[in-house]
Amino acid sequence: MYDEREQSPEHGPLAGFTVGVTAARRADELGALLERRGAAVLHAPALRIVPLSDDSELLAATKEIIGRAPDIAVATTAIGFRGWVEAADGWGLGEDLLERLRGVRILARGPKVKGAIRAAGLTEEWSPASESMAEVLDRLLEEGVDGLRIAVQLHGEPLPGFVESLRAGGAEVVGVPVYRWLPPEDIGPVDRMIDALVARTLDAVTFTSAPAAASLLSRAEERGLLDDLLAALGHDVLPACVGPVTALPLQARGVDTVQPERFRLGPLVQLLCRELPARARTLPVAGHRVEIRGHAVLVDGELRPVPPAGMSLLRALCRKPGWVVSRAELLRALPGAGRDEHAVETAMARLRTALGAPKLIQTVVKRGYRLALDPAADTKYDAAV
Repeated sequence: MYDEREQSPEHGPLAGFTVGVTAARRADELGALLERRGAAVLHAPALRIVPLSDDSELLAATKEIIGRAPDIAVATTAIGFRGWVEAADGWGLGEDLLERLRGVRILARGPKVKGAIRAAGLTEEWSPASESMAEVLDRLLEEGVDGLRIAVQLHGEPLPGFVESLRAGGAEVVGVPVYRWLPPEDIGPVDRMIDALVARTLDAVTFTSAPAAASLLSRAEERGLLDDLLAALGHDVLPACVGPVTALPLQARGVDTVQPERFRLGPLVQLLCRELPARARTLPVAGHRVEIRGHAVLVDGELRPVPPAGMSLLRALCRKPGWVVSRAELLRALPGAGRDEHAVETAMARLRTALGAPKLIQTVVKRGYRLALDPAADTKYDAAV
């Protein structure tokens, strides 16, 4: 019999899982973190970042701040803050902007923004340990903003609720639109990711910005697949967001998400390392410990990659552990198998080979197949079924 204490898997915690990455910026870093822990990664940037160095809105906001200093400036992203200073330099306004900001209370969302502020020769007054814009907003509202002029470096879209709350508190808000999010030039990868999500061939999908989430939903709606996508995200594919602001477009559609306590890539990956294995189905079968992951199976801690057709059969058997599943029902579980039940026999033979333990699945003559659930577990799993 298997003994869980004896297992010392050499694979990473995400081995056997496939994770989608929608990020445009730092996608390579996120993908590397996931792959280092064993995941297969599907990357499809759901948007692209367009700097506004030649944009009239940014120029107007810069001139407005130089002409009349704000009381407080809120810097939200390092790339955005650096882009703003570089754009001002290009217009010959860089020194004027920095001189004006030296007399301003600057709040920074996180350590990377702090680094960009200090690189420009400025000093921030405060930065939240949580790196949360919600904490920045709470601090401002607790101190009181009535009558204050506050410059806010915007993301690609207005920060949901942030600007409105400041204005409701009596502040005059000057938005600084440093860059914009636009749809990707090549929409093909996004369409392939949507197809993979709808087909449930992804186990999780990550979002690091609200515009990326909104863009994916918008594209699915254009293709008539929004309901299918929402169903997948609601039940089978885990949506993981780097923070609560990123999750807003999904939550607005009724999709629950998971988020790390610290809104960074590392904690996001650590969250997936806990969540995905916890969602995997584990069963005692024929004296073995079998854990079913996205595109692979752990048999007594050993990772066994399984072809897609085999995974479809295995999942169908796991829905009724220990019960006989007919060939007709298994045929329906095979994608694009048609009506020939011989396809079930072929896929089953390959599944048994992939698992490396043929006795895990029993053939019941003239009836179908069953997962050889250990007798001691029958009562427990019969009740669950």
